[in-house]
Amino acid sequence: MQELWTAQRIRETFLRFYKERGHTILPSASLVPENDPTVLFTTAGMHPLVPYLLGERHPGGTRLANVQKCVRTQDIDEVGDNRHDTFFEMLGNWSLGDYFKRETIQWSFQLLTGREWFGIAPERLCVTVFTGDDDAPRDEESIRTWQECFQSVGVTANVAPPGHPDIASGARIYQYGKSKNWWGPAGQTGPCGPDTEMFVDLGTPHDLAFGPACHPNCDCGRFLEVWNDVFMEFEKRADGTFAPLAQKNVDTGMGLERMALVLQEKPTIFETDLFVPLMEWIAREASQREARAERIVADHVRTACFMLSDGVTPSNADRGYILRRIVRRAIRYGRTLGFGSNRLTDLLDIVIREYAAAYPNLTTMHETILMEFRQEEEKFERTVERGLKEFERIAAAATEGRIGGSDAFDLFQSYGFPLEMTVELGRERGLSVDTVGFDIAFAAHQQQSRAATGSFKGGLADHSDATTRLHTATHLLHRALKNVLGEHVTQKGSNITAERLRFDFSHPEKMTAAQVCAVEDMVNDAIAHDLSVAWMEMTTDEAKATGAMGYFEDKYAQLGGKIKVYVVGDDVRGYFSKEICGGPHVARTGMLGRFRIIKEEAVSQGVRRMKASVEPPPGGIEVAGSRTA
Repeated sequence: MQELWTAQRIRETFLRFYKERGHTILPSASLVPENDPTVLFTTAGMHPLVPYLLGERHPGGTRLANVQKCVRTQDIDEVGDNRHDTFFEMLGNWSLGDYFKRETIQWSFQLLTGREWFGIAPERLCVTVFTGDDDAPRDEESIRTWQECFQSVGVTANVAPPGHPDIASGARIYQYGKSKNWWGPAGQTGPCGPDTEMFVDLGTPHDLAFGPACHPNCDCGRFLEVWNDVFMEFEKRADGTFAPLAQKNVDTGMGLERMALVLQEKPTIFETDLFVPLMEWIAREASQREARAERIVADHVRTACFMLSDGVTPSNADRGYILRRIVRRAIRYGRTLGFGSNRLTDLLDIVIREYAAAYPNLTTMHETILMEFRQEEEKFERTVERGLKEFERIAAAATEGRIGGSDAFDLFQSYGFPLEMTVELGRERGLSVDTVGFDIAFAAHQQQSRAATGSFKGGLADHSDATTRLHTATHLLHRALKNVLGEHVTQKGSNITAERLRFDFSHPEKMTAAQVCAVEDMVNDAIAHDLSVAWMEMTTDEAKATGAMGYFEDKYAQLGGKIKVYVVGDDVRGYFSKEICGGPHVARTGMLGRFRIIKEEAVSQGVRRMKASVEPPPGGIEVAGSRTA
């Protein structure tokens, strides 16, 4: 009997394939990005590798692979179909100036189709490539390599003409422009390049509602994208031109949930073993049945569980707001299935049980996860009660049998009432809702919040002089907080822009004015002494022995090789700080300028937040170098 393709087997097979090809296997990083202001959550495996994609030397070498926890919420309204979710696992491999297109594509094809690997029939695969434009040429090397791969198993791989993709043509390679087959840069400048994407034909009939012709990027659902190989070979300059990169990198990403759908031969990701225990509990316990609501509840509870396990707590700003939205959306759809207070915490227990082997911190954070979820549910229930009173007032004042769009949006914005909930309540009272007016109000709100929206964009972080100084300042701040408040202080999150740093840390109470001044003075004293900043490579055991700050068990224990420890100070003046980090940093603390604490405030129970800035000294900065441990 053939062994079943469980999610765990898929993870292990992917990592074994690349380990046999000289890749260092990395553990998953946190869902909370370190020092990357471009994203609220880790949305791809490349985010923790930003410094190394920019040229820093990785302790694991030039070939890396891992399974990374990710969250993306831009498709949250699509959750409930056969393939979209908010939390997912990304299987990825990287080349940092090592192999490039040919080896990457050959290995992708071998892993996907090899009988000793995933064993997908080559006839079910179609691939897409960059068609070329005025900025960069057509990706001929990828096309040629794909043709050789397919030919090696006796499959002809014709190339569809650009602009008219149609599976009926018998083509296997399809050309698209930048909107489909180009990666980056995240901002106006930076590394970028073409990509090639792999699709599996699920064999479902084409829906003519999506156009007369079917092709890999058709939205009818016949083709499922499972893997993306990105080739960073250009740098976009400020004048809009593209120049070849000195270090060419490879960044690939395979969705575990989608690969499980293919290998387990299921019509939806919610019927794979990643979701079955959750879906079975919902089906058994729900008093009302509705497929989309059941999928949303399963997905959102799973996502909330992983967010909470990585220290995110519900709030009204940034990632805390996203978590709050996810939790409340799960509770609301749970209500439509008949679940009352605290029932969804049973689902949290199932998520923790099913995923603990792959992500042990779920077990460590078990009680915290349950507590935070319950507290948020209680807050939501109180909010809904107030919102119902406001709804009744609005309904009583409605004219011409209609609730205005601005009123519907106010219920959404102030009381957490989604539009469909207002519509449903209105229908019960014989009232319609101005949904067009709601959309206009919502769009206006989005326009006002465009800085927040920009935080969701993926890509390489800003590594300007300003952010580099502030990055180093967070290390000094972390150490100073421990010195002033106690060793119980641990980092809970960090976000850096060109203007300020934001540092979340564990502490049970508000800091006194004297404590804030003491921390600020201590950081400025370290700056005034112009201490050296350098990094050393060492094993995790060596790092622990030196007292370096870091989260060894979850983040670094599986690295297998050496890690970087950034050290502020030296043997002569004494070490001020030792912390595991990827960089970059200034070479000396004197380059930081004057450190100033802007604000100290509460984030959630037991977590404080400090915002600070540095007034830069004249001149540029020098990046910290290395020395032998």
